[in-house]
Amino acid sequence: MRVEMPLSATEPSRDCPRCPRLVALREELRRDHADWWNAPVPAWGDPQAWLAIVGLAPGMKGANRTGRAFTGDASGALLFATLAETGFASGRYEARPDDSLRLHGGIILNAVKCLPPANKPLGSEIANCRTFLSAQLGELAHLSVIIALGKIAHDAVLRHYGLRLSDHPFAHGAEHGIPGGVRLIDTYHPSRQNTNTGRLTPAMFEAVFARAKALAPQTSSAMRP
Repeated sequence: MRVEMPLSATEPSRDCPRCPRLVALREELRRDHADWWNAPVPAWGDPQAWLAIVGLAPGMKGANRTGRAFTGDASGALLFATLAETGFASGRYEARPDDSLRLHGGIILNAVKCLPPANKPLGSEIANCRTFLSAQLGELAHLSVIIALGKIAHDAVLRHYGLRLSDHPFAHGAEHGIPGGVRLIDTYHPSRQNTNTGRLTPAMFEAVFARAKALAPQTSSAMRP
């Protein structure tokens, strides 16, 4: 299975041993689904991105299966439709890593690289993975906006920058100034649980990306017209 890895030097190995609980689940799924990705899921998108989209962790039948962030599950369908609508993506999303979809000016990272049981990583697992998130944020020379998909992603970004969580409370649509002139924008995660209950609507989600687009650096030409 071929998966693009724009920040390959910052990625963990396929057999990263840092989190025993996640390793055990990975090995179980490798036995049961040998044709799945079943490894840490790499960053995906534009290596010259000025927008970083930080998610929680791979979904079992989404990125953990396909190897590409948010690809193959309901969360990805909403995310990529929104990115296309707001000019951050072109091509056709077909829920597989070899489709024609491409990101422009944006890149997707995760707070946790490996699939956690029940989509709920432990605090220690988030901390273990922060090395990779920090390395990848540090590689983005043009970074000016971060969108955090949910509170875990929000907290992970704040900890990367050494900021107190209590000074920057998570709220959908909230904006936070962080070091280096970067803006952090919060949104509820586009999970089925949030969208099915109406906690997050497509219009609410699109508004967050439209706001990010409005904050684009003046010199940016990486977005689709």
